[in-house]
Amino acid sequence: MTAPAHRIRLVVSDIDGTLVTPDKRLTDGVIHAAGLLAEAGIALSLVSSRPPAGFAMMREPLKIASAFGAFNGGALLKPDLSIIEEILVPAEAARIALATFAELGVDAWLFTNDVWYVSNPDGAYVPKERHTIQAEPVVAKTFEPYLGKVGKLVGSTKDPELLARCESVLQQRLGTLASARRSQAYYLDVTPQIATKGYAVKRIASFLDIPLTQVAVIGDAANDMPMFAVAGMTIAMGNAIDDLKRIANFTTESNEHDGFAVAMERYVLPRATRA
Repeated sequence: MTAPAHRIRLVVSDIDGTLVTPDKRLTDGVIHAAGLLAEAGIALSLVSSRPPAGFAMMREPLKIASAFGAFNGGALLKPDLSIIEEILVPAEAARIALATFAELGVDAWLFTNDVWYVSNPDGAYVPKERHTIQAEPVVAKTFEPYLGKVGKLVGSTKDPELLARCESVLQQRLGTLASARRSQAYYLDVTPQIATKGYAVKRIASFLDIPLTQVAVIGDAANDMPMFAVAGMTIAMGNAIDDLKRIANFTTESNEHDGFAVAMERYVLPRATRA
């Protein structure tokens, strides 16, 4: 861990578990904090495992004017959701992941840039994902026709220990073909190896001509670790996993208690370039 930056010009935030409440709401406090960042000359961007559609409800309330990263950085998009660049999961990696999900009894989802496919529409977390990204899934008997355009695969289950084991097995089987990381205790994301949140933060900072030393990141889960490794300031949510808290410069309140807003006021705004 290094000392936090003295000046911040860009904040990159995770969404679920960080920016929104457990029931997926943006609070007035978070919206107000985003406004204060803009007034202070600090850009705000988002990087999430969500598909592009899952960002649509964030743009207007938060006045997002910079690029952001979907699929853990696999798709970089403009505020209007048009694609700047896209990295896909190799078909070979997708087949390995889908076979592993089937072997271990984990529900499989496949996301392209604009469609969410499921094989089991009655899966335990389908209603939750529908509410989160405000999109309807398409039921597919086989995912084979879509393996050439996979932005992300997700394994979901109500058994967190099973999912942790699935993560370990997939990391070994995939090797350097693709990345397998849990974004929640019940979601395991398979994304392109290069497409991490760290990669996305680097690209977004480059678009804005802002050095990484002047970037603050905030998150809660294992898939946020790559962006913690590249930023000048790192903030873990109060509800974050212990591994993330251990490497963070600061820990704020939970997402049930406006942790994002508290972090912006306490740690980021005092370091605004206009301060």
